[in-house]
Amino acid sequence: MTTLVTHPLRRSLNDEAHARPPAAIASPARVSSFTVLFEKDDSGQREAIARLAEHFGIAPPAPTASHFDGQAGELAVRWSLHNEFARYTLVRPGIGPLPFVDTAFAELPDDWLASLPGTVMVALHTVVLPAGEEQPVQEIAQRWFGGRELLGAEIGDGNGAAYTDLRLHPDPRLPEGFSRFVIVDRKMGPNQTGRMVQRLFEIETYRMLALLALPIAKQQMREINELGGILRRVTERMTEQPDQDDDLLAELTELAARAERLVGEHQYRFSASRAYYQLIAQRIAELRERRMPGLQPFREFMERRLAPAMATCETALGRQDRLIERIQRTTALLRTRVEVMHEQQNRALLASMDRRAELQLRLQETVEGLSVGVLTYYAVSLTGYIFKALHAGGVEVNPELATGLAIVPIALSVWLLVQRAKKFLGH
Repeated sequence: MTTLVTHPLRRSLNDEAHARPPAAIASPARVSSFTVLFEKDDSGQREAIARLAEHFGIAPPAPTASHFDGQAGELAVRWSLHNEFARYTLVRPGIGPLPFVDTAFAELPDDWLASLPGTVMVALHTVVLPAGEEQPVQEIAQRWFGGRELLGAEIGDGNGAAYTDLRLHPDPRLPEGFSRFVIVDRKMGPNQTGRMVQRLFEIETYRMLALLALPIAKQQMREINELGGILRRVTERMTEQPDQDDDLLAELTELAARAERLVGEHQYRFSASRAYYQLIAQRIAELRERRMPGLQPFREFMERRLAPAMATCETALGRQDRLIERIQRTTALLRTRVEVMHEQQNRALLASMDRRAELQLRLQETVEGLSVGVLTYYAVSLTGYIFKALHAGGVEVNPELATGLAIVPIALSVWLLVQRAKKFLGH
């Protein structure tokens, strides 16, 4: 038989479709979930889930696994690892008389919690009720949420209902407390209930993670205002102090470095926030909400409360980009002015060099005229000595007359020789 070559990533990519499957949750049940943020190294989270599995006496996940399902008696333990967080989900059947006190989270050992690396970002307690225990909204608010105003909706096309106040309620094992959800399983069944619980948990997790960028955006707004003021003052000085272009260019360079550092330090956080916000919209759509009288549904709550925060983050990003563009334009304008000034200086320098060359030429021509006279003088003097020598030797010649007559031809000869030398040197 012919054997086909399989791509090495085929199985892992195929298994991605089944990664982190939702748990089947039969009502009534108690569900606890908490999300732990960690730094770049996820080895601590892998070690933590291995210790927890050892505590419950169940097989730990594989060293490279990104999700884990385990069953310790009646307690179901689920763990999923993501880029910057790990989520733990615990499911216990039944609700008991105090489900938000005797929670699934209470099954975790104290020493394991104390050694868990990272910081808790999201913590949720959920009660899943059967249809027969559903109560009016006012009674649910009074019984489970201290009478506070709720938000919620029918979910799964009316097969269930979800209620929460998205507030932190006291819990003895976590100082900041847990958020609470109450979910009613009307006709969803365990599988759909599990999917709905997971979507609600993801909405709350992604909401908190998306909001991590909001304090950064507010801080950067102030820094952008400061940098914008500096840029405005530099621009004003460009017109008022044209003789300080080098200093202004140095200030603009430093300003550009600060702006780039401002963008680079938190670029990942803003990108992650945008991605989480998109995931929230997808998960809310998957809830298939129906409005309940007197309750604000999840979509409306996110649009009214989360959307402005995300708009602030987008505004900060937009202002960053515009600030950098302004700095670039101002720097380009200043560089152009500096280049034009340098060109003018170079042009003036070349003109000065031309004037100097012309003066040198004139001086050279003057020196050439003097040199012809000097050479003629020396040549006539030598000729005069020759005529005197001839006269002393008995030759009938008048030295003074002969010397005077020789001046013209000697001067002409010297001039011709100088001109010939100039042509030769020029060639």
